[in-house]
Amino acid sequence: MGKITFYEDRDFQGRCYNCISDCPNLRVYFSRCNSIRVDSGCWMLYERPNYQGHQYFLRRGKYPDYQHWMGLSDSVQSCRIIPHTSSHKLRLYERDDYRGLMSELTDDCACVPELFRLPEIYSLHVLEGCWVLYEMPNYRGRQYLLRPGDYRKYHDWGGADAKVGSLRRVTDLY
Repeated sequence: MGKITFYEDRDFQGRCYNCISDCPNLRVYFSRCNSIRVDSGCWMLYERPNYQGHQYFLRRGKYPDYQHWMGLSDSVQSCRIIPHTSSHKLRLYERDDYRGLMSELTDDCACVPELFRLPEIYSLHVLEGCWVLYEMPNYRGRQYLLRPGDYRKYHDWGGADAKVGSLRRVTDLY
C-alpha cells in the first residue's frame, strides 16, 4: 500500500489531494501540481489522463516543485502505484520481436550501451519485477515504467525510438 499527496502550489501549499491507489484522472481533484509528498510506496506519475504522456518515477520523499521530480511542467493528470517485488529480471534484445543478441539483467544498470555493447534496444521481456527505463545513461531523460510482460517493439513501452540509456529496478528502500 502507498500514499502520495499532491499540492497545487510549490512548497506543499494550496489545495491538496491524498491518493492511495491508481488514479486514471487526477484533474477531478486539482488543476495543477507543483509539489508532492510521497509517504510510502513507489509511484509513476503521468502528465496526461489514462497513464499517457511523460512519465515520472517517484519514491518516498518530498518534492517541493516539479523540477525535483524532473517534471517539464505542473501537469500531473494520472498516477499508478508500483507493486513491490523482491526479485527482478529482464531480457534485452538488439532487434524487435526478440531477435538478435540477447542480454539478461537482474540489477540496476547505469549505462546499457557500455555494459552490453548495444547502441539500441528494440525489444524487452520483463520476467520479474518492475523497472524504470531511462532514455539516457545515469538515469536521466525520459522515463518509462516496465511491468512484467512483453515489449516486442520500443513503441510497446511508449518510446519514440530504441534509445535505452539506463535501467533501474523499482524498489522501495524505506
